[in-house]
Amino acid sequence: MGKLEGRVAIVTGSGRGIGAGVARLLAREGASVVVNDLGVALDGSSPDSTPAQQVVNDIKAAGGQAVANYNDIAELGSAEQLIRQAIDSFGKLDILVNVAGILRDRMLFNMSEQEWDAVIRVHLKGTFNTSRHAAAYWREQRNPEGHFRLINFTSGSGLHGAPGQPNYAAAKMGIVGFTYSCANALARYGVTSNAIAPGAATRMTESIPDQRRRSPQDGDERAPENVAPAVAFLASEGADWCNGQVISARGYEIGLYSKPQLLSQIVGTGPWDRDLDKTFDLLEHAFRPLVTGQGGAFAPAPAPQPAQAR
Repeated sequence: MGKLEGRVAIVTGSGRGIGAGVARLLAREGASVVVNDLGVALDGSSPDSTPAQQVVNDIKAAGGQAVANYNDIAELGSAEQLIRQAIDSFGKLDILVNVAGILRDRMLFNMSEQEWDAVIRVHLKGTFNTSRHAAAYWREQRNPEGHFRLINFTSGSGLHGAPGQPNYAAAKMGIVGFTYSCANALARYGVTSNAIAPGAATRMTESIPDQRRRSPQDGDERAPENVAPAVAFLASEGADWCNGQVISARGYEIGLYSKPQLLSQIVGTGPWDRDLDKTFDLLEHAFRPLVTGQGGAFAPAPAPQPAQAR
């Protein structure tokens, strides 16, 4: 008996990389899996059914159950059809894993509106689309002990602020807030909602020069499959206690991120603009030691230089 025996899962973006590793492990542990993937290039172009079907073939060859799905999760109606396929094929839906995504990397000052919109559409809207229909189904079950699972994928790009990925970072941090909201809204229906921040050598990291130098594809530690065990745990019936969390999974390390919390505050007795000099002094005194003591995670603005006579 596998750890997910009898459960039904959808994994979006599971034709390659991390998603494929997740789909294969869930199936190996007994879950019936809908393998969703458009089979597109990194930028979302040139769809191809081959990757999703190959993962399905691999799962079936290993004795598991899976079906392929080629729907565009960025379309609300298409996402609904994906949820319906899982229910029609396997009788129910227990687990939704939102992995699908694309890249349109560019520095902020060079980014086009289309490059921004395309990434937000797939990552953030796509996660909403599938989750919205899964949540409606789970609510209809009226089962507060249903062990239902919503597992979204965020990224260190958003959590740490990748400079050349403002669209991707924004979408991935939006998914964190979305995950928190779902955790609060859906718990009463037997749903846990968590996010995974993965680290692995994939097509996406290989497209980034800095990541390519540090992430050789031939390194076992950076294999995409190493992300899957954390997902499988969150998908299991024993993970009811874990809700509204961000879990990191990279190489042989699995970690738990802290939630945003208030570090310090100043408290006044009236409007702050009555004495801006005092307000500025209080803010610097209270906040600067904390900000500058963070190890330079974000570079401060350069100090102004004295004017030069010409």
